Amino acid sequence: MKSTIRVLCALAALMAGALPLAAQEWPVKPIRILVGFGPGGGTDIVARILSQPLSEVLGQPVVVENKPGAAGTTATDVVTKSPKDGYTAVLLSGGHSVAAVSYKSLPYDSVKDIAPVSMVATAALAVVANKEAGFDGLPAMIAKAKAEPGKLNYATIGVGSTQHFSAELLRQLAGIDLKHIPYRNSPAAMAALRAKEVELLVDTVQAVLGQVKAGDVRALAVTPATRWPALPEVPTVREQGVAGYEVSTWYGMALPAGTPAAIVDKFNKAMGEVLAREAVRSQIANAGAIVKASTPKEFGDYVASEIAKWRTVRDKAGLQPQ
Repeated sequence: MKSTIRVLCALAALMAGALPLAAQEWPVKPIRILVGFGPGGGTDIVARILSQPLSEVLGQPVVVENKPGAAGTTATDVVTKSPKDGYTAVLLSGGHSVAAVSYKSLPYDSVKDIAPVSMVATAALAVVANKEAGFDGLPAMIAKAKAEPGKLNYATIGVGSTQHFSAELLRQLAGIDLKHIPYRNSPAAMAALRAKEVELLVDTVQAVLGQVKAGDVRALAVTPATRWPALPEVPTVREQGVAGYEVSTWYGMALPAGTPAAIVDKFNKAMGEVLAREAVRSQIANAGAIVKASTPKEFGDYVASEIAKWRTVRDKAGLQPQ
C-alpha cells in the first residue's frame, strides 16, 4: 500500500513539474500571429513590424497570418479555440472591444476567453475625403451633410469595426446623416475613395498616411482629443466643433485563455524587449502609431474598460447590436 502511495505521489509530482518545464522550453517551434483583417491595414502593418524582431528574441520563426472576416472576430475565434500552448496568438485591435458590444452574440467571451500578453501601441483614426468632394475641413463636410441628408457615403473596413463605430459616433454627435459603405479591408476602402465611389473614409492613420502625404486624398480630421504626431497639421474632430468627440484605437497581443502563466510572462518579456528597440518604435511611429507596452494585467484591465466605454457609446448613440 505504501509503495502504491509513493508511486502515485511520484506521478503527481512528475505531472506537476511537466507544465513548468514545457513553459520553460517554450518556444520550440514557429509561432503564428493571426490578424483579423486583410493585408495593408493598421493591424497587419503593426503585426509585420513585430514579427521579425520577435523571431530574433524568441529564437523561432514568427509568422503573420491574415484571417479577415466579421470585423476581426474570425481570427479571434480561431485563437480562442486553439491549443493553449503559446503557438497561436492574435494581434487584437480596438475592434475587439467594439465587436464585444456591436454583436448580439460572439462565439467567444471577449474578456474571459483571451489571455492578455501586452499592449503594443495606440493609434488614431482619420476622417478622409476624396479630392473631388471639395471639403477643406470637417465643418464643410458637416454643412453639406446637413444640407443634403443621406447623400454622402463613407467607407470603412466593415460593419461593427472601430472605424464604423467611430463614424457612427461622429454622425450622432454632429447631427448628420451619412450612408455607410463597408469594404473588406483598408486597401479596398481606400481604392473606393480614390475612385470616387464614396466621398469619405474613416480608417486608421496608419492605413491612410501614405495617400494623405502624397496628396492623393485629403485628411479632414483626426479622432483623438489632441492632434496626432504623424499628421500634426490636421485638426481633431473636437477642434472643429464636435463637442465630446474622442476616439483612439489600440493594438495588443493575446493568447487563448488558459495558456500557462509562465508562457504568457515569457511572451510578455519578449514583447517588452522588442517594443523597447528604437528601430521598432520608429517603424511604428512612421506607421502612425505610438508604442505602449504593458503587463498582461494592465492590458486585460484596459480591454475591459474599453468594452465598457463602447457599450456606453452604443447606448447613447442608439445603435442596436447586430
